[in-house]
Amino acid sequence: MSGTHTGDGGHAVVVGAGIAGLAAAHRLLEHGARVTVLEASERVGGKLLPGEIAGARVDLGAESLLARRPEAVGLARAVGLADRLQPPATASAALWTRGALRPMPKGHVMGVPGTAAALAGVLSDEGLARIERDAELPPTEIGDDVAIGEYVAERFGREVVDRLVEPLLGGVYAGDAYRISMRSAVPQLFEAARAHPTLTEAVRAVQAKTAAGRQTGPVFTGVAGGVGTLPLAVADSLRSRGVRILTGTPVTGLSREPGEGWRLVAGGEVLHADAVVVAVPAPAAAGLLRAEAPGAAAELSAVEYASMVLITLAYRRDEARLPEGSGFLVPPVEGRGIKASTFASRKWGWIAEENPDLTVVRTSVGRHGETELLHRDDDELVELSRHDLKAATGLAAAPVAARVTRWDDGLPQYPVGHHARVARVRAHLAGLSGLAVCGAAYDGVGVPACIASAYAAADQVQGDLRAVQQLTAHPVQSLHGGAGE
Repeated sequence: MSGTHTGDGGHAVVVGAGIAGLAAAHRLLEHGARVTVLEASERVGGKLLPGEIAGARVDLGAESLLARRPEAVGLARAVGLADRLQPPATASAALWTRGALRPMPKGHVMGVPGTAAALAGVLSDEGLARIERDAELPPTEIGDDVAIGEYVAERFGREVVDRLVEPLLGGVYAGDAYRISMRSAVPQLFEAARAHPTLTEAVRAVQAKTAAGRQTGPVFTGVAGGVGTLPLAVADSLRSRGVRILTGTPVTGLSREPGEGWRLVAGGEVLHADAVVVAVPAPAAAGLLRAEAPGAAAELSAVEYASMVLITLAYRRDEARLPEGSGFLVPPVEGRGIKASTFASRKWGWIAEENPDLTVVRTSVGRHGETELLHRDDDELVELSRHDLKAATGLAAAPVAARVTRWDDGLPQYPVGHHARVARVRAHLAGLSGLAVCGAAYDGVGVPACIASAYAAADQVQGDLRAVQQLTAHPVQSLHGGAGE
């Protein structure tokens, strides 16, 4: 993968102003490039969206950042948000399973337990006994990749997958655990499973490695005012340093210049660039790359996406009595409409402080392939959420306000072989100097993963391939930040 150095004042164009595109622009500035960002929609931020309900500031997209990775927290600090970083006021979530809200088990790796006892109360006696049989089973050949649901079901039984792995992975990918790549979604466990004869030993090895790392402090953090304010702050910082950010400016053409450099057609304007970072979802990236990199475009066209809907509800506080904790997850096997709920006012202290008379709750609906629910109108989805909230928590009050936010094709799916597809995309682009891709479709769907991908792409177009090679080999695990992600 060769690169074109732009640190001598060359022009770099970033296509897409989601958090990945903005982070790439931030990194390119550090390399000394002159930067232009082009965004097809009328706003920056992508899946990070600040909003309000009944006068309360809330997130209408992702609401938390993994704090155990440096990228998102570091970028927030770099753009002046250090004093607004706040961990959850409570991180004790629950599972709505087998007819009751039950405390989220401890001692597991993305739902895969190190001992059967860790899932007592969540699984049936038969399910707990099935876990113990792992030690008696011959090693499972997992090869180059395997679906995490299939592998865990083979070792521990389906109940572990259906009751715990599914809701946790569903919160991250809105996907199906029986299709999701273990290598891409839970890379630490994948590596451990290749090195140990039983799944129990693999989980304990991951847990021991984590403990030896002695990471302290909260696993997740939020931002007072909402995580959706992060891309706005990054954009403000970029503009103050001379970056052009053009919204409502779709890129309709990307081609090589004779010799070196790139030509882009955007909003009726022609731009010339020494380097281009493509930071848009896979279908849009495929369209842009088709002329110059048809192999990469074909791979990206095959990436599937899941849609989801967030329903945000505001209640009078004195009418909304909720259980303790930050919210709950719902295993698909339960057959409920919602897949999770966050008690946002309980989880984020800044919401409660700013709005002492309100209680804000949000629910999420939608998994990969689940289209019927998503086609219902807003009022129906609000009623579905209220019905399930009442059944789970007893909350019967009418909300004073409701907002429905639809994220169509919002989450890329990571099926078995995803890592190989990403490697093939990058191999197809290897001969095109000064061009790189980044975003949620590649190395992880969480905010830190998107930023890491962006930094690697920005480095790549400068000729430094170390970060992109590292990410291709070792994607960033995207954890579940509690209920209702």
